[in-house]
Amino acid sequence: MKAYYTDHFVLPLPSGHRFPMEKYSLLRQQVSNTVGIELIEPRAASNEDLMRVHTEGYIQAVSSGQLTPAQIREIGFPWSEKMVERSRRSAGATIKACLSAIEEGVAVNLAGGTHHAYADKGSGFCVFNDAAVAAKYIQNIKPTSVAIIDLDVHQGNGTAALLGQDPSCFTLSLHGEKNFPFRKEASHLDWGLADGTTDQEYLDTLNQALEYLEARFTPELIIYLAGADPHEGDRLGRLKLTTDGMASRDRMVLDFANVHQCPIAIAMAGGYGHDIQTTVSVHAQTIQLAFEYHQKHRANK
Repeated sequence: MKAYYTDHFVLPLPSGHRFPMEKYSLLRQQVSNTVGIELIEPRAASNEDLMRVHTEGYIQAVSSGQLTPAQIREIGFPWSEKMVERSRRSAGATIKACLSAIEEGVAVNLAGGTHHAYADKGSGFCVFNDAAVAAKYIQNIKPTSVAIIDLDVHQGNGTAALLGQDPSCFTLSLHGEKNFPFRKEASHLDWGLADGTTDQEYLDTLNQALEYLEARFTPELIIYLAGADPHEGDRLGRLKLTTDGMASRDRMVLDFANVHQCPIAIAMAGGYGHDIQTTVSVHAQTIQLAFEYHQKHRANK
């Protein structure tokens, strides 16, 4: 199974910054121990790739360091050339994961899930919207119905604004109702969860959401944002899913892809554990389950 990594394109952050940048290198180290997972450095997304969803003016402002102080504050990262390169590489990784999934059934981006980025602005640690960029990249090659299943604990407001009215896509967001962003956008399906939601309620809701998707849309590609932040050990998530519950969540999405014989590309999205190793373990579990799915997919070919 192919896994695309970008952690060596380090985004320099000031001391004490709350974004857990280290999780990406720790995750790659853990994944590298699995025989059968091929780690690959992706190319950077080009201006042409990005302009399918982002405005030319925004891309230029990001690339040349001309973002306003307000725009930089909303993104939450200080501007640097390394920030630009990493953001382009992360979008490129989801593009490559989609292409590999179409060939092999499943592939992963060890970062990505930057779902708060809009056409003309970034937000919430998201510069470019990798899932939307990848969806439009694939559709530019061949008309393809794309479902984005966003299970990060925060609503994918940028993705909803970009694709929520697009009939060629289906955007599904299952998120904490009272969590960031406080102004939600309209996805094709939004399902807000109460603080403290536990495994069974979450899984029952996800099952209903997938049934709703199945009744209204036939995906030919799934992009799955497998956020680690619904986990009970997350400091920003406010939900109470156990590690086993997170595994059941991932299996449910992979089973959905299997039933529909649909390629699935997976991005890691958010994770802000009190202990960074908890976040890394949850992400690694997702990748392990994807790898097992990949092995079964190959065996059944």
